[in-house]
Amino acid sequence: MIKSLFYVGVLMFVFRGLALGQILTQEDSLSTGLIRRQQQTVISGYGEARYSIDTKRQSAEANLKRVVLFIGHKFSKNISFFSEMELENALVSGQASDEGNGTGSISMEQAFLKFNINPTMYIVAGLFVPRIGYINENHLPTTFNGVDRPFLEEQIIPSTWREVGVGLYGQVKTIPGLNYTLAIANGLNSKKFSGDAGIAEGRQLGQASEGLNLGVNGSILYYINRFRLQMSGYIGGSTALDKRRADSLQLNSGPFGNRVVLGEANAQYSHQGITARTIATIVTVNHADDINRAFANKTPSMMYGMYGELGYDIFYKKFHGTKALIIFGRYEYVNLNAEIPSNGIENAAGTKHYLIGGLTYKPTRGIAIKADYVRRMTGDFNPALIVTPFPQQQFYYKDNGFVNLGVAYNF
Repeated sequence: MIKSLFYVGVLMFVFRGLALGQILTQEDSLSTGLIRRQQQTVISGYGEARYSIDTKRQSAEANLKRVVLFIGHKFSKNISFFSEMELENALVSGQASDEGNGTGSISMEQAFLKFNINPTMYIVAGLFVPRIGYINENHLPTTFNGVDRPFLEEQIIPSTWREVGVGLYGQVKTIPGLNYTLAIANGLNSKKFSGDAGIAEGRQLGQASEGLNLGVNGSILYYINRFRLQMSGYIGGSTALDKRRADSLQLNSGPFGNRVVLGEANAQYSHQGITARTIATIVTVNHADDINRAFANKTPSMMYGMYGELGYDIFYKKFHGTKALIIFGRYEYVNLNAEIPSNGIENAAGTKHYLIGGLTYKPTRGIAIKADYVRRMTGDFNPALIVTPFPQQQFYYKDNGFVNLGVAYNF
């Protein structure tokens, strides 16, 4: 009887972990409670490298895109620590050296404490990744198709988006599979917004965030049958200045001054080697004209986009996911200049269509070898934004293709 209860308990822990996401790394095992011994330290990590050919410019780039080291520690039954340190682009140097002039960066991607309240609820505090979109929480490079992350979830929904704050995560006991989050953290910095990169560069990433502005995020995630369904929203201030400096620039200050509102919904289906995923999102920036007047950064008033992806694991019937060869296709639409304030500068190149097709080979769990072709189609680049004309500035191709190869790992 006792032995049976033990196995039931283990299955409940595993089911709880799978409800929140796949158990892919030691970090996942610590998060879901599968590591039982207290005062235990866990090391995990992931990374990816890529090679890309620009077919129109006839150029190529090889890059160790990122290497991430995870260190976690279980203090007690209810308190654990999680951290991720990321090195991007291989080399960081303060000045030119015999190894080259490094363009890389080192940053903390996560550093937070997790406090278990009960088996279905916990609180995180520190630098953490909120549940916004799909890739933000599920950014292991072995878990998504394509050498690069979906463009929408880099250009409109920033990923990886992390800030300093507090978050509540839970499951609804009466509705199996229904999860929710509510989090509050520091807000964005509108000085770094742009018409080319949206709000992505406005992330403060835990580095001495200024101002009184805050961001609030909430989400609902529902697992039912073979579907994963999610909706999330964000509202936050973007004036990362103290009141005196904000007043001098005629910017609204306070927790929600010059607010940014983001909404998204995504759905995923998986069965017998077939996977399908879709997402749609919209972002609005209040008083974008004031931001442009203060910083001259071409901030748009609205951005939106969507994508749909379909994949099939050719090896599924034989290996049932332990080994995989996935053929996939994805269409993405991104509009970074959907609405422009009166003092903004419209750039039709901010309206983008992507067609992506490729293969993902997984010889074993934790390894992915990828190849894809990306066709990018945009509007005309606004000549008013060209500071140094051709040949100093490279010619802009409205219709371009990229051949990409990549390898990725996690453990």
